[in-house]
Amino acid sequence: MLTDIEIAQQNKMLPVAEVAEKIGLKKSDLEFYGDYKAKLSFAELNALQEKVSDTSKRGKLILVTAMTPTAAGEGKSTVTIALGDGLRHIGKKSVIALREPSLGPCFGVKGGACGGGYAQVVPMEDINLHFTGDIHAITAANNLMAALIDNHLQQGNELGIDPRTISWKRCVDLNDRALRNVVIGLGSRIDGVPRESHFQISVASEIMAIVCLSKNISELKERISRITIGETYTKRPVTFGELKCTGAIAALLKDAIRPNLVQTLEHTPAFIHGGPFANIAHGCNSVNATLSALATGDYVVTEAGFAADLGAEKFFDIKCRTAGLTPNAAVIVATIRALKMHGGVAKADLSSENLTALEKGFANVKTHIENMAKFGLPVVVAINKFVSDSEAEIALVKKLCTEAGSQAILCEGWGKGGEGATELAEKVVELCERKSSFKFLYEAEKPLKEKIETLAKEIYRADHVEFDPKALKKLSTYEAAGYGKLPICMAKTQNSISHDKTAIGATSGYAFPVRDVQLYSGAGFVVAFAGDIVDMPGLPKAPSALNIDVDDNGVISGLF
Repeated sequence: MLTDIEIAQQNKMLPVAEVAEKIGLKKSDLEFYGDYKAKLSFAELNALQEKVSDTSKRGKLILVTAMTPTAAGEGKSTVTIALGDGLRHIGKKSVIALREPSLGPCFGVKGGACGGGYAQVVPMEDINLHFTGDIHAITAANNLMAALIDNHLQQGNELGIDPRTISWKRCVDLNDRALRNVVIGLGSRIDGVPRESHFQISVASEIMAIVCLSKNISELKERISRITIGETYTKRPVTFGELKCTGAIAALLKDAIRPNLVQTLEHTPAFIHGGPFANIAHGCNSVNATLSALATGDYVVTEAGFAADLGAEKFFDIKCRTAGLTPNAAVIVATIRALKMHGGVAKADLSSENLTALEKGFANVKTHIENMAKFGLPVVVAINKFVSDSEAEIALVKKLCTEAGSQAILCEGWGKGGEGATELAEKVVELCERKSSFKFLYEAEKPLKEKIETLAKEIYRADHVEFDPKALKKLSTYEAAGYGKLPICMAKTQNSISHDKTAIGATSGYAFPVRDVQLYSGAGFVVAFAGDIVDMPGLPKAPSALNIDVDDNGVISGLF
């Protein structure tokens, strides 16, 4: 059996200019990065944005989300790509919009984010590694900001910034736990002002969020200017704009703000742009990529990271709220293996039929179905098929989904590509024809504390929230400064609906702990940290890096 990377390497790609023609784009609308990758020109990006300002000219927007992840795998990206290809198989003009993979999980434990089997985006190695340099540009811009802040302290500190209050972190797009807490400025006086500082992974940075939520350079600069970087000794908040270096940061990001165009194995156009994690960031591809897809396709298939309690909720309450998007339908990806794992089956025993564990683990999917209904969207469950799935298990999941008020459809995209997702595509088209009743989970006017409590109770099924006094004090400060209407970006474990990464199935009736909050005034949301979540992941004992290699011809192996 071929591996994912071998399937991708054997695929014959079309020149990206030919892929672009399928959605009405000309060579002059693109800036090419070789034969198979391209960025939209500023002129074409502006034209597409102008087109979709008329909402009647937008395609249908389908969000693909998932059940809570397990070590057995779920395949959200695989189903997203298969569905995009499947829509083409039934004669629909589809476009896919995905996030860019981060190097952290590529060399850590999760792997890349290009799909799998015969439902992949290509060139797979490029997309998973350096791609068009967007994440590197974001890293450089973030760290230039950090250097400028520390230089301001060194050169006299005209603004009177209290070094102890500086909240801006440096970043790197790798899992490096040793950088979570650092001391900088050690040495002599010319080596800087000594202070405690921190690193986060680049895809969780506020600059990543800003690039993903900004439509143009002017908005990008405005958002960068209003980033809160710390306080003065008199406790006045200081924004980055006060350093008067916003233009330099935007200059590093001028290309990173433009969407990238590639293709699937079946040559379906795919915009891949922006890469925020959904457990510690807002987890959605860029507004620009989604708008470009909506302007060029009749059906746009996008995804949001991890499970519906994280990526989907943030897609609705942050991205759709910010960009004025109205989704038409949602797909929840589930696997029978993962359902059995949520039912208590060990990973080594997942290949054996176990209807009892399957039914017990279904509580997890049922919770996600119920949660999606709270946003007013029609939902279908896609069973991402594995070879070990029995007919009885598939039948049981379909029955349980029907009882939960949804429908389950078998998706065989991994093994068959778009052909294996045509039934799912037909169902999605049907759902998109229904009148949208989309709504947000909470109103912007609700106090920040109440928004967090709404998330915890309605989505995570907690009984109440336990706030650290430090978090409550910060929330009051944010509201007093005029930030009370911002949405919440919850940072919590992806491995459970709750804050507890060991909890399986569907937890309820517990205390949800919020230990800290941080204002992302440039991105336009407040991050709440629950449990022991951190924004700089660490590597596992046996990282994926152990399996990755490259030969003298530049052919990479072991990437997945």
